[in-house]
Amino acid sequence: MSNVSYYTAEGLKKLREELRQLKDIERPKASNAIAEARDKGDLSENAEYDAAKEAQGMLEMKIAKLEEALAGARLIDESQLDVSKVLALSIVKIKNQANGMEMTYTLVADGEADLAAGKISINSPIGKGLLGKSVGDVAAIQVPNGIINFEILEISRS
Repeated sequence: MSNVSYYTAEGLKKLREELRQLKDIERPKASNAIAEARDKGDLSENAEYDAAKEAQGMLEMKIAKLEEALAGARLIDESQLDVSKVLALSIVKIKNQANGMEMTYTLVADGEADLAAGKISINSPIGKGLLGKSVGDVAAIQVPNGIINFEILEISRS
């Protein structure tokens, strides 16, 4: 049984494109590498053949993982989302109560997370701690360094 993950149209398109790339381009390359290594002779002492088979196994595992993610992928209709609470695809401005630092994050699915772009996973400790909160709420979030209290300053949509 696959887990349900919610994606934006852009994130879902990116996931499908990556799967297509792996199946249509990388899979034939892996098969050709195995065929070339097989043509070089004795398979029992052919390190190139073993490496090609291992690379193919890793590729197939990655393809299976992407197919599973796509099977559980659901497209989020951003226009129907409530802005009074933090949900997937919310843009949340938070304030660290310990040091006064303000940050803005967009909560996204695991596959779309990119901290440099300000996108954090809804399954990350901070993402989980913010879900369901409203403006003015304080979220006490367990992080590796302890508990950090974040005040929700603003919730919006892109």
